[in-house]
Amino acid sequence: MGTLFVGLILLAIVTSIITSLLRDKKRGKHSCGGSCGSCAGCAHCHGDCKL
Repeated sequence: MGTLFVGLILLAIVTSIITSLLRDKKRGKHSCGGSCGSCAGCAHCHGDCKL
Protein backbone atom coordinates (compact mmCIF):
# COMPACT_ATOMS: atom_id res chain seq x y z
CA MET A 1 0.00 0.00 0.00
CA GLY A 2 2.85 2.39 0.81
CA THR A 3 4.55 1.73 -2.52
CA LEU A 4 1.36 2.58 -4.37
CA PHE A 5 0.96 5.82 -2.40
CA VAL A 6 4.56 6.92 -3.07
CA GLY A 7 4.20 5.96 -6.74
CA LEU A 8 1.06 8.09 -7.10
CA ILE A 9 2.78 11.06 -5.47
CA LEU A 10 5.77 10.73 -7.81
CA LEU A 11 3.45 10.44 -10.81
CA ALA A 12 1.66 13.63 -9.77
CA ILE A 13 4.97 15.48 -9.38
CA VAL A 14 6.28 14.35 -12.77
CA THR A 15 2.97 15.23 -14.44
CA SER A 16 3.00 18.73 -12.96
CA ILE A 17 6.61 19.29 -14.08
CA ILE A 18 5.84 18.20 -17.64
CA THR A 19 2.70 20.36 -17.72
CA SER A 20 4.68 23.37 -16.52
CA LEU A 21 7.39 22.85 -19.14
CA LEU A 22 4.81 22.55 -21.91
CA ARG A 23 3.02 25.73 -20.77
CA ASP A 24 6.30 27.64 -20.67
CA LYS A 25 7.20 26.40 -24.14
CA LYS A 26 3.85 27.62 -25.52
CA ARG A 27 4.44 31.03 -23.91
CA GLY A 28 7.91 31.27 -25.45
CA LYS A 29 9.84 30.96 -22.21
CA HIS A 30 13.10 29.07 -22.14
CA SER A 31 13.72 26.30 -19.64
CA CYS A 32 17.39 27.27 -19.31
CA GLY A 33 16.69 30.73 -17.91
CA GLY A 34 16.89 32.68 -21.17
CA SER A 35 20.40 34.09 -20.77
CA CYS A 36 21.54 33.18 -24.27
CA GLY A 37 24.46 35.61 -24.29
CA SER A 38 26.45 33.47 -21.89
CA CYS A 39 25.35 30.09 -23.24
CA ALA A 40 27.83 28.10 -25.31
CA GLY A 41 25.01 26.06 -26.86
CA CYS A 42 22.67 28.91 -27.80
CA ALA A 43 23.08 28.23 -31.52
CA HIS A 44 21.11 25.01 -30.97
CA CYS A 45 18.11 26.99 -29.67
CA HIS A 46 18.43 30.11 -31.82
CA GLY A 47 19.98 30.47 -35.24
CA ASP A 48 20.95 34.13 -34.80
CA CYS A 49 22.95 33.72 -31.62
CA LYS A 50 25.90 36.10 -31.10
CA LEU A 51 28.41 35.42 -28.36
